Amino acid sequence: MHATPSFTFALALGVGVACQLIARHTRVPSIVWLLAAGVTLGPDVLGWVVPDALGGGLHAIVALAVAIILFEGGLNLDMRRLRRAATPVRRLVTLGALVTMAGATAAAHLILGWPLPLATLFGSLVIVTGPTVIRPLLRNVPLRPRLATVLEAEGLLIDPVGAIVAAVTLQIVVAPTLDNFASGALGLFARVGFGAGAGLLFGLALVGLLRVRRAVPEGLENLVALGAALVAFELCESVLTDSGILAVTVGGVVVGNMEKRVASELGEFQEHLTIGLIGLLFILLAADVRLDDVMALGSAGLWTVGVLALVVRPVGVFLSTWGEGFTLRERAFLSWVGPRGVVAAAIASLAAVFLDDLGLDGGDEIRAMVFLTIAVTVIVQGGSAPLVARILGVRGPGRDTVVILGAEELAFALADAVRRDDTPIVFADSNPNHCHEAEERGHRVVFGDAFAERTLGRMRLERARAVVGLTANAQVNAHFADEAKDGHQVPETFVAIGRDAHSVGERVVEKVGGRVLFDRPKDVERWNVRLRHGLAEVRSLQFVGRPVRPDDDDSGVAIVEGTLDTFVLLAVEDRGRMVPAHSESEPEEGTPAVAVILVEDEAEALVGLAERGFVPAPPDPTETGDAGQSNGG
Repeated sequence: MHATPSFTFALALGVGVACQLIARHTRVPSIVWLLAAGVTLGPDVLGWVVPDALGGGLHAIVALAVAIILFEGGLNLDMRRLRRAATPVRRLVTLGALVTMAGATAAAHLILGWPLPLATLFGSLVIVTGPTVIRPLLRNVPLRPRLATVLEAEGLLIDPVGAIVAAVTLQIVVAPTLDNFASGALGLFARVGFGAGAGLLFGLALVGLLRVRRAVPEGLENLVALGAALVAFELCESVLTDSGILAVTVGGVVVGNMEKRVASELGEFQEHLTIGLIGLLFILLAADVRLDDVMALGSAGLWTVGVLALVVRPVGVFLSTWGEGFTLRERAFLSWVGPRGVVAAAIASLAAVFLDDLGLDGGDEIRAMVFLTIAVTVIVQGGSAPLVARILGVRGPGRDTVVILGAEELAFALADAVRRDDTPIVFADSNPNHCHEAEERGHRVVFGDAFAERTLGRMRLERARAVVGLTANAQVNAHFADEAKDGHQVPETFVAIGRDAHSVGERVVEKVGGRVLFDRPKDVERWNVRLRHGLAEVRSLQFVGRPVRPDDDDSGVAIVEGTLDTFVLLAVEDRGRMVPAHSESEPEEGTPAVAVILVEDEAEALVGLAERGFVPAPPDPTETGDAGQSNGG
């Protein structure tokens, strides 16, 4: 089979996406599949993917893909969280990077026996960790918030810094003169300063453009942002080489934190594009490495990676986190997690080609050594991270959050009832007005498509003890519950279904392993309107036991006809905490509960609730008389 440029590109992209899908199903890091597929499809085995067929186009593909990946990463970096861990992150990106470069240089020089210039170049190439491997890891390992923020921010910010340092180091290695050392040092500061400043201006300009009404037609925001990011990257590169990568990263951070609604929409599109680009790059770059070069490194190569992971990384982490309030166990976990990603592979490939073009030795060895570093650190460190986090006890709080899909009045009432015992509540909605209302009420909100990977990641479903599908669309609610249970192992799922889809809705809910929300199917939209216009109100109740009558149904409860649509049983207490009420709720006598009743039909509502065994709760003696009367109905 002849590997033409178009065939090489198409196959690499297609197989890269397939590997991402396999990784999601198997929960094995995608890079493992990508590296294996790249080697198998490359010249050493099948010969179907031949990066050399792309010629100079490979460099352009790599550069632009890395720019898009880091722009998307910047969109996802929350500055509010970063401020709480700013000092350790700043140290890791500066002091930690210097320690890594020095340690890796020494290891390559002493263990591999490489000449100092080549060893220094290797040291600069393995500075980076990278969001492409850290973010999937954080989705699978719930860590303490500050710990997760440090890892995520370090992975994103150190990529452009590492790329610039590697470019400057390559310049010095090629011609190690005193003048080059001086110009390299000045070039480093110039690239960082220019890239950061240009990125700030680019981000502010893009935010301003997106905020101008009708300047960007609806639906074209993603294309405008993508085009602007690539143009900004190339403009910066044309002014000062290797400054563009920092510019797009900073620009992404600015847009992501100043225009959150648009940033969420951008992020969903950019995330899908990023997943495809990561797959494409790893397939191409892995195929570009010769297995003979990797094998030629022998045990010395593995020892070098071992020193880098077990000695150099811990030293850098311990120095960078000194006096910042991290426990010994947290610092040990940070020390263990330092996998390298696609940026390291991309820069190493470009450096190797540059050396080869100049007729200098070491390009193949550099590429092979970086490839080995990526493979070992991802498989060993990334694969063992969940176990290490459990052993060290640095996992985040247990599943204690309730995630509610749909931020409207009935959902707010449910949230207020459930969080009486300080249960954390997270809302998710694609309507910006609904999200704004939820934020005004003091809730944490995730804006965006609930089924987009980026949005699901920000929901932190790995920390959810329950999810509630509470939109007016029963199918969407059921799909969300299925995603939470199947994809994130959320223990409890509740699904709101309308009365008009009673039988179909209950079958769907049963199929996905959820429970029908409330005492029975309710018209969610109608109750939202009633609450919005003050036609319904929340009441505190108490369960006193179901009355037993000869005409009871199988549940022992006979609901009086005409009362079904006059109340919604929201929440009941279960084992000391308030939980969403559902059709299978079996409260104990004396259990507190909360319901919404229709004000104009209060008498009928109370009759219907009494048939369920719920009566108005007695007044709380600690509250005022007015409050007690309100609660008592």
